[in-house]
Amino acid sequence: MSVDIAELPTVGRMTGPEFRAFQDTRPDHERWELIAGVPVMMVPPTILHNRIADNLARVLNEALEKYDVSRIAITQGGLELDAGNYKPEPDVYVIDADFVAGQRFADGAYLLAEVVSRTDDVRVPGTRRPWIEAKRDIYLAQDKCQAVLIIQQDDIEVGVDVRTATGWQSHTLIGANAELVLPSFGLRCRLDALYAGTPLVPRRAML
Repeated sequence: MSVDIAELPTVGRMTGPEFRAFQDTRPDHERWELIAGVPVMMVPPTILHNRIADNLARVLNEALEKYDVSRIAITQGGLELDAGNYKPEPDVYVIDADFVAGQRFADGAYLLAEVVSRTDDVRVPGTRRPWIEAKRDIYLAQDKCQAVLIIQQDDIEVGVDVRTATGWQSHTLIGANAELVLPSFGLRCRLDALYAGTPLVPRRAML
């Protein structure tokens, strides 16, 4: 069910730079996104959400260690995207590995992934579109991005967008045995690897 942005904690409208300055004043545990100029504090993610994000980062990093050590997967860090008065915060993303101590934001990412949460159903101000749909469009518009993943929490289902020489190709994977293949990242795994240790794929089911 969609959520009105007015139902969530917000402050006044801001530009992108104003939003970043505002974030600098907030505690590290708070998570904010800028949606059409409106800063919105995200509700804390569920344990299930965090487990899926951690699993994805793990399988990506394991693959990248063998395929391309110049890249790493990060969860819930800062990311600067070319998106005007929108500042989404992806759950998992792949960036260059040569970051420096104290660096808070990375410029662009090669892979952007979202584990769909309640706040992703927020309607973008001035539209009827859920925030998750707008975020996907923002991610697809990034020049550096090679893959976008939209991962469901309630079902084993992953929307996959992969950039090819002729444009983006999109498909949906459903079920624990479905295979996620991302050649640009050296990744090939079944979806149960992303949901391992969750109520959807309990540890006892993997023994």
